[in-house]
Amino acid sequence: MTDLFAELEWRGFVHHATPGLKAHLAKGEGPVSAYCGFDPTAPSLQLGNLMPIMLLLQLQRAGHRPIVVMGGGTGLIGDPSGKRAERPLLTPQQITEHVQRMRDQMAQFLDFDPGPAAALLVDNAKWLVPQKLVDFLRDIGKHFTVNVMLQKESVQARLEGGLSYTEFSYMLLQAYDYLHLYRKERCTLQVGGSDQWGNITAGVDLIRRLENGEAHGLVAPLVTTAAGAKFGKSDAGAAIYLDPTLTSPYKFYQFWYNTDDRDVGQYLKMFTLFSRPDIEALLKAHAKDPSAREAQAKLATDVTARVHGAAAVHGATAVNAILFSDRDPRDVEPAAFDIMAQEIPTATVTTRDGISLVDAVVQVGLVKSKSEARRSIEQGGVYVNQQRVKEVDRKLEPGDWLAGRNVLLRKGKKDYALLRLG
Repeated sequence: MTDLFAELEWRGFVHHATPGLKAHLAKGEGPVSAYCGFDPTAPSLQLGNLMPIMLLLQLQRAGHRPIVVMGGGTGLIGDPSGKRAERPLLTPQQITEHVQRMRDQMAQFLDFDPGPAAALLVDNAKWLVPQKLVDFLRDIGKHFTVNVMLQKESVQARLEGGLSYTEFSYMLLQAYDYLHLYRKERCTLQVGGSDQWGNITAGVDLIRRLENGEAHGLVAPLVTTAAGAKFGKSDAGAAIYLDPTLTSPYKFYQFWYNTDDRDVGQYLKMFTLFSRPDIEALLKAHAKDPSAREAQAKLATDVTARVHGAAAVHGATAVNAILFSDRDPRDVEPAAFDIMAQEIPTATVTTRDGISLVDAVVQVGLVKSKSEARRSIEQGGVYVNQQRVKEVDRKLEPGDWLAGRNVLLRKGKKDYALLRLG
């Protein structure tokens, strides 16, 4: 039988854990119910959310029951953890819309089908919003001392810049979430990122005080890149979302494919379900020839397929092969050009008759003038569908239009553009 705690340690999910958690998971008295909260402050889950989701998935695969708590209530307040400034407050309608979107995304990872380890998704607005302030302060607030709350890392980090009472009270709400789930669902484990340790232990203490119950916490280290950048951000600093309308499946795939060699081992352990022998074999092959990027390709394929499906992976790998490996674009399916049109400069024409290469190169923006286009063609720097062309008077011919409406143009080694028949 696999030692679950040891497996979680190997995969990098253990930063802090409450005493006795290993024994608690190994008791064998039925599934342990473990929860993680997600505040719906964005319209989609981001890559930063993947770490706790994969931790819940690992627990579920070991026979335990994951509980996803959507913060419809706490999202109205905003968690100060890891934030330099107070979050803007969203409207109840925005929160409700975000919860629904994220609910659908969770189903791509966790198994909600009936069974002893079936995942459960709940919205804490159902028990937090009806709370009466005086009752809450009397029944819950009296168990928290201000001096202990001030020592929590999430509070300390914000004291100098200012922390509103609204955010200061967040810890009480999250602790009450844990108490509610302990009472209603017999939940005895809360997981999250290391910035949640103070909030989680506050809930553990509350359960001990009010119920004399055993409850545990487990936090994983916050994921950062070897280069020191924040995980889950594009090169331009924009967040990578799981929603394909916010981050295209191709950009999603590229994020993983471009993983630094120093990070790929940890990402394979944390974000895939590959076995230890498979990961070790991948890393051994990667060490012999890092330029092949086999480990990155496996990582990108697995995560993208889980989030966006096999078709998205197929399209992304085809476009990747064309733009970075000089693959013949005649070999790819028409859908690849639709993906490409979203990622490289694209111009549309209403007819394909009589278009000169000079005009095409100018129209797609690879050069600024016809004279520059002629010069580039004469010097052998222009390619049509990956084939070099040196004839200045060359016209685009019927055979150049791939899938009936696409011509891939290139200037130099890396500057691509697409001409499409609209």
